[in-house]
Amino acid sequence: MTTSMAASHAASKRLKDAIFGANAACHAAAEKYGADKVTNATIGKMIDDEGKLACLPTMERVYRSLPMTDIIDYAPISGLPAYLDAVVDLTFADHKPEGYLGSVATAGGTGAIHHAVANYAEHGTYVLTSDWFWGTYNVICNECGCKLTTYPLFDKDQNFNIEAYTAKVDEILKGQDSLLVIINTPAHNPTGFSLTEEDWENVLALTKKYAAQGKKMSILVDIAYIDYAGEKNETRKFMDKFAGLPDNILIMFSFSMSKGYTMYGQRTGALIGLSSSKEVIEEFKEINKYTSRATWSNINRGAMTLLTKIQQDKTSLAQFEKERADLYQLVQNRGDIFMKEAKECGLDALPYKGGFFLAVPAADPHAVCEELNKDLVFAVPLKLGVRVAACSVSTAKMHGIAAKLLKAKQKVEG
Repeated sequence: MTTSMAASHAASKRLKDAIFGANAACHAAAEKYGADKVTNATIGKMIDDEGKLACLPTMERVYRSLPMTDIIDYAPISGLPAYLDAVVDLTFADHKPEGYLGSVATAGGTGAIHHAVANYAEHGTYVLTSDWFWGTYNVICNECGCKLTTYPLFDKDQNFNIEAYTAKVDEILKGQDSLLVIINTPAHNPTGFSLTEEDWENVLALTKKYAAQGKKMSILVDIAYIDYAGEKNETRKFMDKFAGLPDNILIMFSFSMSKGYTMYGQRTGALIGLSSSKEVIEEFKEINKYTSRATWSNINRGAMTLLTKIQQDKTSLAQFEKERADLYQLVQNRGDIFMKEAKECGLDALPYKGGFFLAVPAADPHAVCEELNKDLVFAVPLKLGVRVAACSVSTAKMHGIAAKLLKAKQKVEG
């Protein structure tokens, strides 16, 4: 008889993370065959073309200049006020919609997603996202007592599948009075896809339809990769559409310093709320502050101070944005190489607009990745296909991956 001391709702918890598992297998191969012979396309962090973890020089300079008290002291539970103002400005750039805005500091973008699910999805109800999704969404929903369900992201022409989205929303709202939707755009993980402005118009038209029927509608826009999606104002134009929505529609954004500031381990982010109702935003600030206190109390003061110091110094900000633009161009070039070679060799890759990742559909992703490993190329097997991390593959090593992936698929699928 197996003994368990865990509470009944916790005893079955087991974390199987395909990303870190694939990364561990890659490191083992590197030790055996040599790092130069192995291609690591598993992990979501920027590796430069020399194989080193990329760090934005201005970020490092400013961080190292901080007084020790700014690194070791507590921060307010909601976050430093200047940081909270700055993340709102960074989220919208020149496309800040009319409405009431609030923000709360979180432990990375993951913490922002956690708070949105914990506070805006009724226990036992469905949360909706696309069928290609970051697996942690499911972990968070399970932890918060909700159920993640999906719709097919792409139609037959590999455009946003508004018909499938609409059908799923219709189905869910027959059985519940509120709905939280998570939309990861621009530069979606794991495909690199981005919704168009027309896609957003269609999504919001459906949202307003149900709001008019008295349903409570919340949309969380996961913008973790927005700094690697293109020119900052061009990638944010869709945000103008969130102005003037009914009071029972809440738009939220999960902001992260992990990618845009190359500060993955500092775990600093924010959840931003936008509503036509002042009361909704006051509630947003209070309930998320409460959840922060109950989860991590407060977050990394030094990283929050770093962000505000860069934002407040025009010279540092200009240099920082140039450095980040160079990183964006580096990963975009790698993604373009993969997509060009995929087209040339006949590999069916999903449409890539930008960001850290690309994806290829596969009937048996695990078998395809195992076959790919024989060529010492390591990628991540997902439910629907294989994820390739353009961010972690050097430009030189990116050449040939598409052909190797096609060969692995053909070996597995015949």
